[in-house]
Amino acid sequence: MYIKKILWAVAIIGLLIFGAIAYYIYSAMFQPNTKFKTQTKYIYVPTDANYLQVRQQLDTLLIDMGSFDALARQKKYTSNIMAGRFAISKGMNNNEIINSIRSKNIPLKIAFNNQHSLEDLAGRISKQIEADSLSLLNAMTDKKFLEENGFSQATALGMYLPNSYEFFWNTSAEDFRDRMLKEYHRFWNEERRKKAKQLELTPEEVITLASIVHEESKQAEEQPRVAGVYLNRLRIGMPLQADPTLKFAAYQLPEYKNTIIRRVLNVYKEIDSPYNTYKYSGLPPGLIAMPDLSAIKAVLNPEKHNYLYFAADAKRLGYHKFAKTLAQHNNNAREYQRYLSSQGINR
Repeated sequence: MYIKKILWAVAIIGLLIFGAIAYYIYSAMFQPNTKFKTQTKYIYVPTDANYLQVRQQLDTLLIDMGSFDALARQKKYTSNIMAGRFAISKGMNNNEIINSIRSKNIPLKIAFNNQHSLEDLAGRISKQIEADSLSLLNAMTDKKFLEENGFSQATALGMYLPNSYEFFWNTSAEDFRDRMLKEYHRFWNEERRKKAKQLELTPEEVITLASIVHEESKQAEEQPRVAGVYLNRLRIGMPLQADPTLKFAAYQLPEYKNTIIRRVLNVYKEIDSPYNTYKYSGLPPGLIAMPDLSAIKAVLNPEKHNYLYFAADAKRLGYHKFAKTLAQHNNNAREYQRYLSSQGINR
């Protein structure tokens, strides 16, 4: 009888211990373990990260890190870390959190436009994906890559078409560059290449001209007319005489670094640079800035007209007055110069 009581006691204690263990396991796996109030939080796990780095991000998001650690060890997550961007939703339990951060890398939308150089672009992208600006710039300017794909240092920026794209956060610099090359080729389909050929331009030359058009006018409805002027000049062998190229040439000189040129002066026309389209005929060697897609499409679909000149419109800022004769253009230009002087803009 005494032995039976002991056995019953042992059995009851065993059940209690088993129940406690079962409850702990249940709590560790299935009890909600988030402490933030918003619907979703994201963690960003770097390439080659260890569990401690993941844990540091989770520490501010979870109620009970001890139970999470235990389950992470049990499910062998601590030795199988995946890089990427992962979502943790309000009310998730440990099991759901681990399943999310080890297998559900969520892509994000990155966007860029109007970058003036590869350095600017690399800095812009580095704020949106894991790759740093130096690794991005090195990938973008890799000499072998550029030569193999028909680009030069002067035209390389034209490979990056401004838009929004879906990427994984942990995309490497080389993978970003290679993906953008695919997007470039996708944009330059047979129809667009045919239009460029009809203009007697290569895709790279179209983008170079588009960069000038875009710097001249940010108005999408006006860009085809501006493009038409430049194409008319190219057609008759007239220098482009594009003021934005003079600014670009000036900005390459030490004395104009970190300055803003608001008024194009005659002294800039004396700068000896292949980007000085007053001094040298034809297109410059490459882009002067990243054009919007609207400017590229404007060059491919220019307005057909007989204009050879245009000047900024003092009464409608942001737009231009177009002229067929030099005399008419000079009148328009003088009107705008008077406006600049009235505003105290001398340089």
